[in-house]
Amino acid sequence: MKSLKEKENLHVVFWLVKDFAWLMHFRELGMAMALPTIALSIWITWKSFRSSVADFYHNLAISCWIFGNAIWMTGEFYFNDEIRGVAMPFFGAGLVVVAYYYSWIKARTPKWGED
Repeated sequence: MKSLKEKENLHVVFWLVKDFAWLMHFRELGMAMALPTIALSIWITWKSFRSSVADFYHNLAISCWIFGNAIWMTGEFYFNDEIRGVAMPFFGAGLVVVAYYYSWIKARTPKWGED
């Protein structure tokens, strides 16, 4: 793949397949898709660190969210939904990351909407 945008699009496909597998209770497919979804999300976040402050914070929030989502899915599949509490801090972290970006970083940018 040549561009970051192509990898972002592939990441969305992985995420959708993972969530579809979760919805349909396809344990093996869901778990198999969780790892590449998380890995690609982290890679995209790392790459965006060098190119765009806005993209970095949004991608970091997405990575937190997907990690929490994968923990929740794993708990539903294998632990009778007893580890949902382990997933909650990751969802919270994603919200904190975007709240920090919008309240601190973007609010102090001279021209709203530009990095």
